[in-house]
Amino acid sequence: MKSYEIIDGEHGALVGVLLYYEKSGTFVIELTDGLDEWTAPLLFTSYVKNRLYTIPRDASLLWVRERVIPAGRQNIQDILANHRLKEYDEMKFLEISGGRCSQDSLYIRKTESLPDFVQERMRTNLRDCLICGGTDVLCFFIDGTLRKTDLSKLGGAYGMDKVLKKAALLKSGKVSPGGYSLTFGDAVDIPARTLYEAGEEIPLGMNDFLAFVQNNILDTPQACGLLECSRQNLSYMIKQGKMDMVREDVRGNLYLKSDVLKNLW
Repeated sequence: MKSYEIIDGEHGALVGVLLYYEKSGTFVIELTDGLDEWTAPLLFTSYVKNRLYTIPRDASLLWVRERVIPAGRQNIQDILANHRLKEYDEMKFLEISGGRCSQDSLYIRKTESLPDFVQERMRTNLRDCLICGGTDVLCFFIDGTLRKTDLSKLGGAYGMDKVLKKAALLKSGKVSPGGYSLTFGDAVDIPARTLYEAGEEIPLGMNDFLAFVQNNILDTPQACGLLECSRQNLSYMIKQGKMDMVREDVRGNLYLKSDVLKNLW
């Protein structure tokens, strides 16, 4: 991840921080808390009116694109050659221009450390998530908490109602770069903060789940070793319904240790 301060050149004030996740090409902007609709960048006035200072990736990308040469420019190949670029890259052009634009006095400056307000907000970003049966999702947050959220309670917000109607889309849920949202089909983003505030806290953490997986999930060789049987015998037990697979894969299956142990009783 790269980070850049967004500076108001006219007043010499910090407006926010631009975060860039290189591998995914994702931008996220964190605005300072003191901004209002008169001091915030024009594109973000609707967000700060609602006291939303973490700008979603689509709006952050739009801000960047407003400040760089568009990809569809007629002489874009000549421009790329002039800057010795093999392909179009918004971040490269933003760095070349310093983030300056004729519409305002803002510019960017690379920074190696994040301000305290950004680090504090990141504590409620997602570390991992688990789509459960029905409409529930378990969310592990960077601050160590685990919360269970019923996605149906979000109603039509963020397009969640459409996601819930399609099982494959719901199953596609994953953590976005930086843990800023739970993303479905790379199109619908549910902000991590929304999941944090709407979820019911469960007195467990990521370490508890990791301990469970490490101590209670067996692969095929481990299951065979515990039962002192061959793979063929193990397959026979499964067909007879004496134990289930947690996950089936051509490279090997996974089993609950408790299911395996039942066959020794």
